[in-house]
Amino acid sequence: METSTVSPRLAIIQLHPIKALDPVQVREARIGPGGGLEFDRVWALYSADGQWVNGKRTAAVHLIRATYAPDFSSVTLSVPDRRGTPTKTLDFPGGFADAAQWFSAFFDQSITVRYSPEGFPDDAVANGPTIISTATLDAMAALFPGLTANDMRLRFRTTLEIDGVPPLWEDQLFAAEPEKLVPFRIGEVQFEGSNPCARCAVPPRNPQTGAIIPGFQKIFSDYRRSHIPSWTPEARFDHYYRLATNTRVSPSEAGKLLRVGDSLLR
Repeated sequence: METSTVSPRLAIIQLHPIKALDPVQVREARIGPGGGLEFDRVWALYSADGQWVNGKRTAAVHLIRATYAPDFSSVTLSVPDRRGTPTKTLDFPGGFADAAQWFSAFFDQSITVRYSPEGFPDDAVANGPTIISTATLDAMAALFPGLTANDMRLRFRTTLEIDGVPPLWEDQLFAAEPEKLVPFRIGEVQFEGSNPCARCAVPPRNPQTGAIIPGFQKIFSDYRRSHIPSWTPEARFDHYYRLATNTRVSPSEAGKLLRVGDSLLR
């Protein structure tokens, strides 16, 4: 399907204010000072060795629930299935020192919580919002009986979701040459598509419990390899455990607003 026959539209904006913890969907979001979305991944947890504490390192992260005030002025942390862990409401984003005490008690080790208005992206170069299509999530969910598109949304943790397009349409937003960027616009914000996002140990895990689906990566990769669309620059796949498109956003775009319903134009 060619770009001219589709109507790409921003369907979902999903923020993850605390890196590795629960997301929250919003109707609009501003581009932050680092090129990501404002309030997205602005807290990160670190262990004493200076490494991130996240789902890649410990499945216990999945037991923590985080809920936010509508204006993101506070966050409430809880562990519903673990007795003795107190529920705590903290200022956000300023209460990171108090949050460190709560996380240290939960993990039974020294945890530092750091705050950065620029966020803590996984990709330090292509550090803009990640983009995926609703149809892609539907297709991925169909591979695993009992899972839904929303389950996949929670597992792959992308920030911007596009509807009105076929599965894997977002592969059009990166080029075959690594040094070439693909320009496009969503609403008033200019983006540059960079690369297909390499996935990690998190998607196979249940977002609530950490339980792993055996063979998830192979099932996923086999599908990805056998369903490469005609528009996909396959040269960018050194392996097929990749999904969604990483982007770059110029500092000049900071403060511009994205809204659900905005069109994506190339």
